[in-house]
Amino acid sequence: MKRIKYILIILFAGILNSCQDLDVNISTQLTAENFPSTEEHFVAAAGAAYSAFRGDYALKYWFLQTLSTDEAIMPARGGNWYDQARYEQLHKHTWTADHQFVLDAWNYLSNVVANTNKSLQVIEQGEGGDTAAKAQAVAELRVLRALTYFMMMDLWGNIPVVTKFGDTTPPSTTPREEVFTFIENEVIESLPNLSRASGVSTYGRPNKYTAYALLAKMYLNAGVYNNTNRLNDAIVACDSVINSGNYALESNYKKMFFIDNGPAIKEFIFAIPYSSSTANGYMFYNRYWLPRSLRKKYSLNYDPSAPMSTIPSFYAYFNDENDIRSRLWLTGKQYLYDGTPVTVNTTKLGYDEQYTGSDAKDPIVYHVELTPDIILRGTRPFDCGNDEKSWNMGYRSIKFYPDSTSSTRNQNTDVPVFRYADILLMKAEAILRGGAETMGHTPLSLVNEVRSLRTTSAALGSVDLEFIYAERTREFVGENWHRNDMIRFGKFENQWGFKTDADLNKRLYPIPTTARQLNPLLEQNDGY
Repeated sequence: MKRIKYILIILFAGILNSCQDLDVNISTQLTAENFPSTEEHFVAAAGAAYSAFRGDYALKYWFLQTLSTDEAIMPARGGNWYDQARYEQLHKHTWTADHQFVLDAWNYLSNVVANTNKSLQVIEQGEGGDTAAKAQAVAELRVLRALTYFMMMDLWGNIPVVTKFGDTTPPSTTPREEVFTFIENEVIESLPNLSRASGVSTYGRPNKYTAYALLAKMYLNAGVYNNTNRLNDAIVACDSVINSGNYALESNYKKMFFIDNGPAIKEFIFAIPYSSSTANGYMFYNRYWLPRSLRKKYSLNYDPSAPMSTIPSFYAYFNDENDIRSRLWLTGKQYLYDGTPVTVNTTKLGYDEQYTGSDAKDPIVYHVELTPDIILRGTRPFDCGNDEKSWNMGYRSIKFYPDSTSSTRNQNTDVPVFRYADILLMKAEAILRGGAETMGHTPLSLVNEVRSLRTTSAALGSVDLEFIYAERTREFVGENWHRNDMIRFGKFENQWGFKTDADLNKRLYPIPTTARQLNPLLEQNDGY
């Protein structure tokens, strides 16, 4: 049941794109007079926008949001995964306007805007029909477009804003402050027509509380985006979600990220449905995180690639053995579920390519052990080496549980964009930063509310902003918010891993060279 509405969107989108070729009786043919006119029609007309949004959210956008932080690192392993220094540059903050993933993310989000504008045009030009359903569909798409522009504003700051499909006039760069106001107005104007319902009926599409969650995120970051204090507005937006009664913290943190997650998860305010059978949109988390040797343990139908891990300074946040979030990392020696050691048949040289003994080719059985440190070795840049020691350097996240049901590397796991825990922690942070307490909530009560379902350790006696940052770090691994948090807390310029760059300009990515070649009106960001 979890993807019913979303699957309808994709199916109807296919019908919409091919309907002009249908050879059917005129009485049943879709025309401007009768399409779109029903709720199902509006779902169909919106299909391309939602399909586009699913696209690279959990891949190229994820790379920019994650690999540029201390959350994850992808060093080369014997030349594998070096890929023209793309991952090295993200880690070290040495990217340029020619970075491939910067261009990919720009194209991804620009494509979402274009498809949303197209869907809006189709819906708004329809004649008659269910006016309430039409107004809701338009509001949902405007919020989806606003969220997309929020993501672009967060990544690039000053961006072009286009709201009409088919407009061939090259847009100039809109200042970040004006983009902020545009997004805010779009969301506020859409609120009256958004559904209050959550669960199956609106899953995968913005409802009223998606809009409030986006506003809360905007207002909490307003000091970064337009140098204003909107903390009390952030609190009001959070309270609108809390007072709805639609959402609650899940008692089982792990279950939120199983392959059967979906509208039954009461903590999901807005999530992106993924299906291993759908080509447009890939959810590859475990392809990157899992060690190659663990295919058997998780009954996978592919060999994990294994290049991604975390670094010791990030893993240090997971220091509570009673916290379920600390147990969602693979560390140390690995075992199958029945206790059998996970082993690899190799040689002494295969285990350590720097081994120089005369018995280097002697066979050994290596008990796979994940070690905490990332150690660069050899003459190749940003490279750990090509042996078992290298491939098992770094602890690995298993929060989004491996999918044994998929016949490909693509997972069936939905990815949340906004969760109820985020609402509570944003409100706690806003109050700590100077916002007014409401509803009897304090930062301490809100943080303890989240932690009460994450750890069996004793409740806290006090909290400060540094603890809020640490708690957000533990809570939202893999959910595309850590870069945003690091910038807001002034930590994005810190040193970690092999990164020493402290340039404040790196809080924004460069406008891609290709984009500026296609549209010379786009202005480059400072420092590039």
